[in-house]
This record gives sequence, structure tokens and C-alpha cells, in this order.
Amino acid sequence: MKRIRVALHKPVPIRLPAYGSRRNFALRYSSQEGITDMECIGTVESLWRYPVKSMRGEEIHEAFVGFPGIFGDRVYAFESSGAPKGFPYLTARELESMLLFQPRFLDAAGMARPANLAEAEAMAPGVTPRYPEAEELALEVETPQGERLDILDPRLLESLRAGVRDSDLLKLQRSHRAMTDCRPVSLFSIQTARQLGEELGIHVDKRRFRANIYLDLKSGDGFDEDAMVGRTVRIGDKTTIAVLDRDPRCKMITLDPDTGEPNPDVIKQLARNHETKAGVYGAVLVEGTIRKGDEILVLN
Repeated sequence: MKRIRVALHKPVPIRLPAYGSRRNFALRYSSQEGITDMECIGTVESLWRYPVKSMRGEEIHEAFVGFPGIFGDRVYAFESSGAPKGFPYLTARELESMLLFQPRFLDAAGMARPANLAEAEAMAPGVTPRYPEAEELALEVETPQGERLDILDPRLLESLRAGVRDSDLLKLQRSHRAMTDCRPVSLFSIQTARQLGEELGIHVDKRRFRANIYLDLKSGDGFDEDAMVGRTVRIGDKTTIAVLDRDPRCKMITLDPDTGEPNPDVIKQLARNHETKAGVYGAVLVEGTIRKGDEILVLN
């Protein structure tokens, strides 16, 4: 199939549907290059990854966003024989204390990005970098009691097993791709956490929602990320994400990220006013590195 390149020789105004409930974003074309120039809708407030599924996350200053998800995100998980076959993992939904375990990569600098990222990006048109070997994924987990255990240490497995049914068998799994619930990347605005807190009359910590990319939206309105569904966004220099779905929530958001204590009012309020959904899911179209403060542009 031949590729056809179309050049625009003069500006072409285009009308777009309203973005969000209160804002319109103007799409403009350069008269020479035909490149879209979109108004920025916000910035990256913070970046997070969760090396072990359902354990405590870590804030990172930059993240390589690949087709499988955030580099180093949810590369470990514990399977449980008591979980459904379609979703075979042990999570804090069943064992709330999992949130109190803090994983840390032993080679934190090496797990910031793929080792050959610069070389891979230099090869036209930009090739997929190499993902880490098993030894590069080595990490330790700090238990709620302050003990630091290797992820492969049988004592870690026994510590988790103590909180589940005797009949449930646990097994550690490792993967090069992020073992997320649904889609590779999750996005969530700090305005949504703030609005939900105002509705409840309490402080709602954004970390309850365990997103990868927290957004600071210019609109200032909670749940405005919902309007990104069906759109494509670019974050930073080139990372491009297709926003696919609103994020349906579960018991996880009721759990305090510091104590693991549940507050059912959080999900009840979300169910009453917001169809039990908060934040959005996305699939990666163009890989790249993003950083805190990067601008977010809507491309279509």
C-alpha cells in the first residue's frame, strides 16, 4: 500500500465538538507544514507506577510510556487459586494490608527507562527498545513491620498467605508488560479527587485511584477528563495516547493508601453521582518519555 502525503497550502478552519462541559479547544493548521496546533488542556501533575500489583506505588520524576504501559509498572503480581480465572490475581480487595507493602527496584536508575532507549529512538522511524531481563527487575519489598525482603523470598509469600484462606494457593508472576486490570495506562485529574472530596466533605487522597498519570486540568473542573474519551492526546514531546474508556471503580478506592482502612462512603458517592466511574483508560499509540509538568494536547 502506498502512502499518500497531503500538504495544506493555506489555513483551513475546522470546527470541533466542545471539549469538556465548559471549554472549546481551537484546532489550527500551519499554512506551510500542515501540523495541528492545539491549545494545551493541562499538564502532568505527577507520575506513578506500582511495581507489584496492588502494593503501594512510587512517584517517579519521568516515565517511559511504551505500548505495554509505564516502564516498570505492575511487572509483578501474586496469583491466587481462589481468584476468578479471568482475573487470577490477589489484590487489596481481598487483602487490604497489601497496600502497606512498599516495593522498590534495587536498580532504581536502571529501571527509569529501557537501557537502549536512546539508540532505539535514533533508528528510523524509532524502534521499540529492549525490555529488562529478570535480574534488572530485581526488587525488595518493605513489609508493614519494616522488614525488607527480596521479592523472591518465601517469607514474603508466607506473609501474604497469612491473610487469605488456607485453601488459597499463591504464586508470584513476573511479566515484561504491565499487568493492569484493563488498559495499559490510566489517567486521573487532581480536580476529580478534589470534587469528590467536596461532595463528601472530607479530604480524598488522589492516591486512592492508583493512576499512572495524574492530570492538572486548566478547566479546574472535576471529571473533565471524561470528555477525553474517544480522543487522542499527546503528552510531552511525542507520547501519544488514545483515550478509550472511563474507569469503572471498585473497592480499591475505598482504602486509605496509608492505613488500608476502608471508607465505603467514597464508592457510594461515586455510584450516586458519577456512575461509579472516575478517571480514564488509554492505549499507547506512540511511545515516548513523559515528565512532571509536561503539557497535554488534544490532537483530535
